[in-house]
Amino acid sequence: MFVSACLLLAGFLIAMVLPAAGASLGSPSVSVTGSATGNSLQSLSRNRSNSAATSLIPHWITQDAQVRSLPGWLDNVPVLNSNSPEVIESDGILVSTFPPQDKKFPGAHLNLSLNGRFDIFAHHIAKPVHGDLGTLYLGVILQNPGKEPVTVSILQAASFIEKTDAPFIQLPDLAENPVGRLYAGAGDRTTDLILRGYTQAGWPAQITIAPGQSKMLFALPVPIHDHPPANNCRSTIVKAQTTGKVYAGCLAMRARKDAAGRQRQPSLEEWEGLLRNGSLVTPRDRAPTAPKSTRNVIYGRVAGVSRGVTWRSLICKDLGGRVRLNIAPPGKTFSYVLSTVEQGAFGTMNYQSAPLVVRYPDTAHKAFGNYGVRYELSLPLYNSLPEAHSVTVTIQSPYKSNVPDRHFNFREPPIERVFFRGTVRLRYRDDLGAERLRYVHLVLHQADKGKPLVTLKLLPSETRMVVVDYLYPPDCTPPQVLSVETLD
Repeated sequence: MFVSACLLLAGFLIAMVLPAAGASLGSPSVSVTGSATGNSLQSLSRNRSNSAATSLIPHWITQDAQVRSLPGWLDNVPVLNSNSPEVIESDGILVSTFPPQDKKFPGAHLNLSLNGRFDIFAHHIAKPVHGDLGTLYLGVILQNPGKEPVTVSILQAASFIEKTDAPFIQLPDLAENPVGRLYAGAGDRTTDLILRGYTQAGWPAQITIAPGQSKMLFALPVPIHDHPPANNCRSTIVKAQTTGKVYAGCLAMRARKDAAGRQRQPSLEEWEGLLRNGSLVTPRDRAPTAPKSTRNVIYGRVAGVSRGVTWRSLICKDLGGRVRLNIAPPGKTFSYVLSTVEQGAFGTMNYQSAPLVVRYPDTAHKAFGNYGVRYELSLPLYNSLPEAHSVTVTIQSPYKSNVPDRHFNFREPPIERVFFRGTVRLRYRDDLGAERLRYVHLVLHQADKGKPLVTLKLLPSETRMVVVDYLYPPDCTPPQVLSVETLD
């Protein structure tokens, strides 16, 4: 009894001195329906309360690592980026790139046309207001301001809601996900489908907009439930290409009612009326602190047009024109920072958040978190050592820091809050010489050391390319790191 009491007291004291939490963030077509029955692997869920790890007293682990900036950069594709306010409690405008002229609330319009390639990212939660359980519709309206017809091609698109399409469930830390049946949350499932190059069934291949006219690119329901929790979330990614200039608006409107009192989807005329006469959705999210703030940082959420949808990186050292990434000495690790933000780049100053071309004054200064951005990371691993060595490639979620240390801090067991939940694609040649293409679902908690995605044994002077790519899912919290460790 005395020993047990001492252990409990020790655990309490250790928990009391843990660091404080960091600032928070606020192709081919396939038939993918909104059925939640496809997610049949809930039995794989980890029950931490039954795990031997939970019997451990929480303790912190220091992992030595050479911390490196991530080579590469974001492309220049613009994104209609709608994430603020995240929770929608009123009809109104979320993001509008329309001109402010002839609008009742000019400040709700950012006056920026889109032409050629652009993406749409929208992630919002519908909440009942004063007991109203009416369905919320999220819509994107496009207008052709020119004198010639404009065609908008849908290159890829996916949109899911949480309650029926992708409920939050516990999943294993690391599990094979070959056909996309592992997901938890609307953002997780949406980014998984886009990563695989698919378009969800039901989206048009293209729409044509006559000169001076408008069309809805989509108007999708977010049902609100009459049992707690009533809130529901929808996550949407669209990759599009236009033949001319368009203006775009992301709008929110409750279902209208027909003569019999039944709910119906808003008409184009009602969407156009909201665009002309509506204000920004309220209540607003918390406004961000000023850029380069160091205390009590509030990043805010994004509402505007960001720039960049893909970060490609060939991670190597230029050794006389040879594409090689030398592995570390035995027992050593080097790591590249991922999805870094101000005050969260582990001392590298390698801030990767997408810039905002236009934004509202009370929203994020950058697209912190890079939600929906694709990371494609190529590692030409080279063994320059005289003996064969096994090497692991791991995505980790160290405790957030902006100090230029040569180590990361992890906790065992990790802090319960999930910091990354999504599918990662891996391409490499295995130790038997076979080319491998794998999709794995990864769950990382705060201060989580993670598990190796790939383990390879490299012979002396052997080079093996490993490609890691994923879309950064909404509901994740940056930063993470990609670590390459040489085993003893």
